[in-house]
Formats: sequence, C-alpha cells, structure tokens
Amino acid sequence: MSLYQASVAVVIIHWNKRELLEQFLPSVIGSSYPNLQIIIADNASTDDSVAFVKSNFPSVGIIQLKENLGYAGGYNQALKEVQADYYVLLNNDVEVTPNWIEPVISWMEQDPKIAAAQPKLLQYNQRDYFEYAGAAGGYMDQLGYIFCRGRLFENMEKDEGQYNNNIPVFWASGACFFVKSKAFHEVGGFDEHFFAHMEEVDLCWRLQLAGYQNWYVGNSSVYHLGGSTLQQGNPKKTYLNFRNSLQMLLKNSSVNNLIWLIPVRSTLDLLSSFYFIKNRNFKDSKAVHLAHTHFFFRWGKWWKKRKDNKSHKKFADLVGVFPGSIVYTYFIKKVSKFSKLPHIQKFMEQNTSKITKKT
Repeated sequence: MSLYQASVAVVIIHWNKRELLEQFLPSVIGSSYPNLQIIIADNASTDDSVAFVKSNFPSVGIIQLKENLGYAGGYNQALKEVQADYYVLLNNDVEVTPNWIEPVISWMEQDPKIAAAQPKLLQYNQRDYFEYAGAAGGYMDQLGYIFCRGRLFENMEKDEGQYNNNIPVFWASGACFFVKSKAFHEVGGFDEHFFAHMEEVDLCWRLQLAGYQNWYVGNSSVYHLGGSTLQQGNPKKTYLNFRNSLQMLLKNSSVNNLIWLIPVRSTLDLLSSFYFIKNRNFKDSKAVHLAHTHFFFRWGKWWKKRKDNKSHKKFADLVGVFPGSIVYTYFIKKVSKFSKLPHIQKFMEQNTSKITKKT
C-alpha cells in the first residue's frame, strides 16, 4: 500500500471548552494529507461545541457520545464508528503543521509490526521547548515510572535538533497518538477503567506484549498547549496517575517483577504523599492514599485482566525500559537531561538491537 492509499482518520476527543476548537481545529483542517477525514468525538459537552463545529466547519464529522466517558472510554466508543487504516488520536489543544501526518504514516507503512507512533511534541507557548505530555518519545524505568526523552519530571529541554531521529520507544503520547486501527482493536483498545491518564502507556505496553512496536518520528512536529482538561497539581489528576500506574503494572508485568515491584512502588508512593504534605499539598497527599485504597481493594479485578495479554515479559525483554531508577537519578544524582542519564548511549543501542532481532 502506498502512502496516500492508506486512509487516515484524525479523531479529536472533546468535552466543553468550545474556544479550543475555535483556536486549534483550523490547523488540523489545513493538513495536507489527501486521504484524510477529521472527526470530533464529543464527550457529551454541555456548551455549544457541537453547534459551533456544525456551523463553522461542516466538513468535520461529529460523533456525539451520550455521556462523558473520559479519554479511554470516549475513544473506544467513537472508534467503533470510524473506518480508516490509521487513527490519529489528537487532543483538542494541539496545533499541527500542514505536513505533520506524512512523515509518521510513511514510517509506519514500512513495517507491519509498527503499531503506534508519535511526532515531536513541542510547547505551544514556548515553541522551541519540548512539551510535558510526550516530548520526544516515552520510556519507563524498572520501577514503572514513566518519563520522556526531552522531559524528565518537570524539566523540559530546549529543542536544538538533538532528538530529530526516529527511534523505538516504550510508549507514544496520547496527545498525538498514531495507531494502526487493526492493532488497536486486536488488543482491545484502551482500558476504559483508566478513564484518563496513562491509558496510552498501558495500550503501548499491551501492543508490545502482542508483538508490535511503538516509535517516535522526529521529522514531524506538533505544538501542544497542555493542561486544558486537568492541570498539573489537580488532585484528581494526581489520583488518576497514581492509581492507573499501579493498575498498569499489575496487569502487564511478569510475576517475577510483581513480587518486588508492587511493595517497592507502594513505599515510594507513600514517600511521595509525605512530600506533598511537606509542601502543604494536602489534597494531593490525600489523592495518593485514595488511589492506593482503590487499587488494593480491587486487586482481584486487575489481576483478572492479565489474561487479556498474550504474554507477560520481563522488563529486560521489553523495548524502552530504562535499567535504573529515574527518581533516584533525577532527585538524588541531579541528572535533569535524558542525554545525561547513566549509560544512556548503551541503553539506546540495546533498544535498537531488540527491534532488529525481532525483525
């Protein structure tokens, strides 16, 4: 199949904040990819978002959901109605460039094993800096903490062309998530129990367990505003991140990893709650404890979900798992750049060799 024969559907999940559609949708409509459809998946907005799109952008399709199902449930429901070779799941606060689609689809078309990918994510307000939600591709450390090339915790690097290459990653950003529709449905789509946050990491993990690959494509760029639905520091976001991280680990990790991983993570999360208290973020501390309560009381539910995966691999056998602690490296060793991580060049070479061996 040639590049332009592949059909692409850009699907934008949306809930209220019509002004975001007014600001960002025109750039998406200006995309140069020819075999393209653009769809708004509206999560039961209570403002005039739907009427605004119908009136001002009649070429844009609309799927109206009856209730707010979050990112995961909203996309799962909407994508049942979308026919395309590729889905591009795009946040409603992303500005794109005219040819942002072509480089990613071209790369993904080269190998049927490439299931998901992301472009370079830059900040909308500081365009020469990487953006929090995905930067230059996502990774995970051996304790299950996620981070990005170009962004470690709150430290965003300046884009100076240092991450322009295409590389295999552990996860691709949900803010601009390219995925082959066949692979998406094969692994069951997003886990709707996540509601929002980290569901793309969970999906990419399951894709990898099913034999697929996830990539970052560096010659395509988009600009993400970020924090439009739940801002950093919102207790609900804190709750979802801590709870969903634990759920993801229990579902997808090998038993050998789980034996030590869950106790260690629980201890570190407890320390995080004390850190929040120290900084007088009492609501965030409460959110951490609530996340753990809900996780452990529903252990059996998440354990049953393990059967949905074809296999459970050790971290050493997965692509994109950093063999160290990003928390220790960042907070104790004071390493704030991806390129300065210990033995990072060897790690990147090993990542590439894992892909080569599989192909």
